[in-house]
This record gives sequence, C-alpha cells and structure tokens, in this order.
Amino acid sequence: MDAIGDGLREAMRRDRRVILLGQDIAEYGGVFKITEGFVEEFGKARVRNTPIVESAAVGAALGLALEGFRPMVEMQFGDFISCAFNQIVNNVAKTKYRWDEAVPMVIRAPVGGGTGAGPFHSQNVEAWFTHVAGLKVVEPATPFDAKGLLLAAFEDGNPVLYLEHKSLYRSAKGPVPAGYYTVPIGRARIARQGRDATVVTYGVGVSWANDAARELAGDGIAIEVVDLRSLLPWDRETVFDSVKKTSRALVLHEAPLTGGFGGELAAAIGEELFDWLDAPVTRLGGLDIPVPFSKALEEIYMPKRRLVDALRRLLAY
Repeated sequence: MDAIGDGLREAMRRDRRVILLGQDIAEYGGVFKITEGFVEEFGKARVRNTPIVESAAVGAALGLALEGFRPMVEMQFGDFISCAFNQIVNNVAKTKYRWDEAVPMVIRAPVGGGTGAGPFHSQNVEAWFTHVAGLKVVEPATPFDAKGLLLAAFEDGNPVLYLEHKSLYRSAKGPVPAGYYTVPIGRARIARQGRDATVVTYGVGVSWANDAARELAGDGIAIEVVDLRSLLPWDRETVFDSVKKTSRALVLHEAPLTGGFGGELAAAIGEELFDWLDAPVTRLGGLDIPVPFSKALEEIYMPKRRLVDALRRLLAY
C-alpha cells in the first residue's frame, strides 16, 4: 500500500499533467487511504473526487488524456469496473486504433478476496480485460514491483489497467527504492529458482506459490515460480524457458478456473512446448462460484489450500 502511494506521489511530482480521479480519494484519502494527504500536497485541482458513476469517471479521464493530461482513475473496488466496461473496452482501448490518438491513462483497480468481503468486493477481473486489444494489464506481487509498474504505467502512453490485490496491501513487505524508477511492462521475473516443476502465476498467487515451494522443499522438491507481473502483454520467453527447464507446468490464479486467464497460458504452453513436457499442463484456480462472505467458505473457494496437492499430482504423473 505504501509503495503504491509512493508511486503516485512520484508520478505527480514528476509531471504536473498527472491528475487523479476517484470516489472519496481527495480529503478522505480513499477507502484504503492510499491517497491520504495528497490534497494537501497537490491541491484539489489535481486530486478530484468523482460521483459514484464509474463510466463518467473513465469518460472524463479519456477526455483529459486526449487534451494532453495523464489521468489516473481509481476504481474504489475492482468489481465495479463493470460499470465502466463500455467506456474502457469500446472507447479507451480503441481510440489509438480508430484515430491514431494516444490515450495515456491509468486505471487502478483493487481486486481479490481473502478479506471476507463477499461477492461484490472480492472478484478478480483480469480475464475480462486480457481479451481486449488496445489495453495493457499488469498486476504486481511485491512492493518493489507495485511502485515500479505503476510508474511504468504512467510513462507508457497507452491505457494501462493496474490491478492491485487487496490482501497484499498490508501483508506484502519488501524494500522499495526512494525516488523514481520503473519496472518494464511485459517482462516477467523468476521469483524462485527450481528444477522439478514451474508455477506460472501473478499477484497474490506468487506468495502462495512460494509458500508451497518452501513446503515441498522439505521433501527435496525444487519448484520454480514465475511471477508474470504483466498479463497483457505477457512474457512468453521467460515462461517458456522456465518450462523447458522443468518440463512440468502449473498455472495458478485466484479467479474462478473456467474462463480464467490461466487458460490462455496453459494453451500457449501446451501448443508451443508439447515436445518438452513430461506431464499435461495443470491449471488451478478458484471454484466456479461467487466469492462467499464466510471466511471459512472463502478459504474453500480459494485455490491456496489445494496447491501443494496439485503440485504433488503433477510431479507424480
């Protein structure tokens, strides 16, 4: 959470064209307090409260972008990005293709469960947008990447959907350099080296995969973890090189399995690396149900507790 706020400050200090829009982001500081204190530093002209009309906020940001500004729209919860779906998919994403007009804007969307927030405040929305030409989609897993990817999104010049998992806000910790730096969009990282199987994941899934890898390491099993960081575009070279090394792949995400972004990853791995595989590509995701309010039921919905067993089955094939 601090890294995201730091990234926003750096972007605003570096470029006066950066304007923030969102529900309660000004004096209140946002529902998660990421923009707390921003009005005092940057003023109300650059930190703008919007009505609870997501389509209007994105439409206003599109107009600002076309006028030479670099707006950021915060969706209070990622679930409600559906109210702005038409603006994002049919207007924002297609403007460059239609008129060769750049749309340098960022849309931040808090996503994911694990907080007992129920079906309207816990969804993962990446698969809705990775099918849309003209957008870029990123989702960091670490504080370092949270700041670096956000600043890269402001620099990019294209509309970037920046997904931030709510359960990482106060749980993910790590070093974050002071000042301005970027993490390249479209480039994955090896979060953990291994030899026996590759887990390809992103966001909160990276911490789950690292936990599972540490548990299996006690049995002499070395799991490699690839953190995609960027979903559209995604780093095929890093993923493919890892799977070639281990010959087994498991694709992991919190979103429901059916229609999830993991299906694209699994299909690409199966199509391109068939001769390298010692087992079918495995997918692991959330159950195909709404996210439950009950914390106990939500844990059943999540794939986290099923990950070690899934890896053992993959290794035993």
